[in-house]
Amino acid sequence: MQNLLEAQELGYNRVLEQIMSNKQNYLQEKDLYAQEILALKKIIRINERAGNTYAVLRDEVKLKFYQILRNQNSMIRKTLLALDTSDISTFELNLNSIIAENQLENQRLMERDYEPFLVIEEDSKTLREAQENIRELYALIDLNIDVINHLYSFEKRMYRLNKYSKYHLISTVVSINSTAFASTVNPFLENYGLSVVKILFILVLSLIVYFIRTVLYVYFERYFLRATFLKKYADTIMKKIKKPLAIVIILINIEFALYIYNDFISVDLICKSFNVMYSFLFFWLMYRVLNVVADVKMEEIANSNKQIKHEMINLGKKILNFIIIIIGLLFILHFSGADLTAALSGLGIGGLAVALAAKDSLSNFFGTVSILLSDVYSQGDWIVVDGQEGVVIEIGLRVTTLRTFDNALIAIPNATLANKDVKNWNKRMLGRRIKMSLGITYSSKSEDIKNAINEIREMLDKHPQIATKNTSHEYIFDSRVKLVSKDDYQGVKKNLLVYLDEFSDSSINILVYCFTKSVVWDEWLTTKEDIMYKIMAILEKNSLEFAFPSVSIYKEN
Repeated sequence: MQNLLEAQELGYNRVLEQIMSNKQNYLQEKDLYAQEILALKKIIRINERAGNTYAVLRDEVKLKFYQILRNQNSMIRKTLLALDTSDISTFELNLNSIIAENQLENQRLMERDYEPFLVIEEDSKTLREAQENIRELYALIDLNIDVINHLYSFEKRMYRLNKYSKYHLISTVVSINSTAFASTVNPFLENYGLSVVKILFILVLSLIVYFIRTVLYVYFERYFLRATFLKKYADTIMKKIKKPLAIVIILINIEFALYIYNDFISVDLICKSFNVMYSFLFFWLMYRVLNVVADVKMEEIANSNKQIKHEMINLGKKILNFIIIIIGLLFILHFSGADLTAALSGLGIGGLAVALAAKDSLSNFFGTVSILLSDVYSQGDWIVVDGQEGVVIEIGLRVTTLRTFDNALIAIPNATLANKDVKNWNKRMLGRRIKMSLGITYSSKSEDIKNAINEIREMLDKHPQIATKNTSHEYIFDSRVKLVSKDDYQGVKKNLLVYLDEFSDSSINILVYCFTKSVVWDEWLTTKEDIMYKIMAILEKNSLEFAFPSVSIYKEN
């Protein structure tokens, strides 16, 4: 009995594969048993008129036999047509309707009970033929139920074979399944939802995807990225997109493998998960590429003479990144099944609350825009604001960060900076001030003082690092300079003043007021030190001494 059941199961499997292999030919057979049914109906009418009861019974049962066979054939044809639906769920619903229709039709045909005729014992050849037909009819009913049970058990397999048929692979699949190796291994693999065909298809698709990825990668690198407008970004872009593309290829392979493993049936949750991951990777790819372009542009501007602030590009880059992140989140929410219409409509109500909660952040953002448009300071400038002094590291969307001279980091909100007095030591092109008051003793002779002042003035005028009226300077053209002093606008100072300044309590003071050509602190200190040594030499040459605070006490007689 067990051997017979296994043989029956194998027979059903083979018939299923044969039907799926010749699906179109099978669907074309519409008028099955039409001639036999028509002939039996005529014979029944003749026997009814002749009063041949057993002959009518025999032919009536045979007629129903053919009608049930035709109903069964119609059920299978409708099932094959239902396989072309978009998803397995729809196919399952259609299969239930088809089988229910078949059962109702067979119940209508079997309203008459023929079992009482099986116990009649008469010496009539016609009766024996009728009884044999009745037994075959009941066997066919049982067989029809067996076919229905197998249709239910073969749901996924039929769906899978139909996919193979669509891809014109059904013959290959049948050939593989009929091999001795597949027949031996498949029973073991089926316990894990696998088969030899599935494993082969997964491996072949993985190789195809890998090959396409290699070809596209080479084509992308050789032709697209070598275009004139992208050539300078090509190497960096390829390095940045290599990892995301590798992850995309892995995900595609995994999705194909799951799709084949699940008998070419798409699972909604799995599809949503992969769509979310693809969205994330796509926007990650965009994020990386756009940042590469922005970084290269910033480097080009840094190496050129273009008067474009790095901070403007940096701010634009951050705003663009923010937009990419927002759009990416919206796509991820969409593919995860969220209702974006409801979410976006809620922004009208929630927008006010968000704006109130984020008013400080908004004021800082507008402070950033104000700072950049007004050109108060730039990245790398030495500024003093509200008692804080340091070099500007970055002008961010919310704060400006300073590095103090004792190497501390300060973050100042841009809204605060936009409303504070800012002293920028870097907004000067030529001239860093040296101002000193030389105090000499009251015992000094006026002639010596006069000579010393003239020599100091002459020394400064001839000094190679001191700016004078004769110092040439190349002005950067700017239309706004027409409305203000060019020297004051661009930070050019050339004043050179050496005068006897005042008679103080304990010294005669000489004012020395000049500007170095360099505004760099280290070079300024070097020049200032050199000038101080030369002034000391001039004073010594003219027999002048530095005074220091002192008090003279006179004793009265």
